[in-house]
Amino acid sequence: MTPQILLDHFDNGRFWPESTRFPAKVDVPGAYQQALAVRELRVHRGEVPRGFKIGFTNRQIWARYNVFAPIWGTVWNTTVAFCEGQGTVSLDGTCEPRLEPETVFGMKATPAAPATLDDLFDALDWVAPGFEVVQSHRRGWKGTAAEAVADGGLHARLLVGPRIPVPDIARNAAALDRCLAEARVTLLKDGEVVDRGTGAHVLDSPLRALHHFVQEIRSCPGAPDLQPHDVVTTGTWTDAWPIQAGDLWRADFTPPLSSLSLTVR
Repeated sequence: MTPQILLDHFDNGRFWPESTRFPAKVDVPGAYQQALAVRELRVHRGEVPRGFKIGFTNRQIWARYNVFAPIWGTVWNTTVAFCEGQGTVSLDGTCEPRLEPETVFGMKATPAAPATLDDLFDALDWVAPGFEVVQSHRRGWKGTAAEAVADGGLHARLLVGPRIPVPDIARNAAALDRCLAEARVTLLKDGEVVDRGTGAHVLDSPLRALHHFVQEIRSCPGAPDLQPHDVVTTGTWTDAWPIQAGDLWRADFTPPLSSLSLTVR
């Protein structure tokens, strides 16, 4: 599929035809080039990149989705929203949406290269709880890793909760790494517990997921680097759960993060 066809399916909320398969020659590096071409089309029509999503950082769900390494995609001004603890997300135009509770970072600077955990800590502005809505234009979530990358990293929406300045959480990278790894989340739908997770599920900690991402994006030809004010959502602490309009979801994070509630429409 061409970048324009990929974008058309995203815009119109249509599944890819079952008869359409990516050629074997389109591997994950090739899929990133397609995704970057779609990014250029979106920028050309006026959308503004606001950062990135990292997907498949939770090793516990790799076998379920047949993807065995993290991927990344772009977050847009048209797909991200901010709230102070309770927000609303529309599923209009999404395909088989699922919900993921995550940690979101806000950048105040571009990290030094090559970046250490200490460099990342120095470049961070804030940390927040988040809900990412992911989607698949391959019906039944049966796509390959390359197809997931070309499909915008499966990103559909991002709700960012209360933002906490990094210095209010930790004095250095080691402390931030440890406290986010040890934090836990309980995910509830309509008041009923559906899943539990921990920050350690995310490549051992969200900060380490960010470190992996920075290395990956800097090795991808033509990819942009992190910029000040970018947001980066670092992957789900639980499984990804199907959602539909009318749902009420809540993620009860332990400190240093706060709870986040979501109404789906």
